[in-house]
Amino acid sequence: MYAVLRVLLVVTALAIPFGSLQAQSKPAPGLEVATFAGGCFWCMEAPFDVLPGVVSTTSGYTGGHKVNPTYEEVTTGTTGHTEVVQVVYDPRKVSYRQLLEVFWRNIDPTTPNAQFCDQGSQYRSGIFYHTEEQLRLAKASRDHIERTKSFREPVVTEITPAKAFYRAEEYHQDYYKKNPLRYKYYRANCGRDNRLEQLWGKRPK
Repeated sequence: MYAVLRVLLVVTALAIPFGSLQAQSKPAPGLEVATFAGGCFWCMEAPFDVLPGVVSTTSGYTGGHKVNPTYEEVTTGTTGHTEVVQVVYDPRKVSYRQLLEVFWRNIDPTTPNAQFCDQGSQYRSGIFYHTEEQLRLAKASRDHIERTKSFREPVVTEITPAKAFYRAEEYHQDYYKKNPLRYKYYRANCGRDNRLEQLWGKRPK
């Protein structure tokens, strides 16, 4: 139902161009890349955008077998891809450990193949590591969450090697900025913030 709602919000947005998909290029010297899956990529850009040291966030698809997948293909759940946000950051200003802290507190790590109202493997949560150091830190952060969590359900978020990343169509990029009313409507109806508060506690204003 809510996946259909997202499609309708996309279709009804003004000036929607269907751009071609391209694999993400390497970041500039001195910058690093992190890739996270937390359900709807519309909702995962904003938490990272506000972090000092984050240079850019890009919505896209990874983890699957289909080359150059489209949004319509990914939403069927048959491509193996999940929606992700790829974060380019300056490690001199923000650490990968800090990115992980933001990631965990913006997902529900207890639901396999689903995030909030969205169901299917394309919405599974995951950390896609680019280096052995990212793998080490990701595992350590997951273990810490498991030890200190206040909820009873186990943490099922995947930690897997980064694969080819495909940039999502342009109308998905910065959706929360381009279509704030539609974004807030979707987010509220999906119950995202209520569930995050249940898991992690009330957020400071």
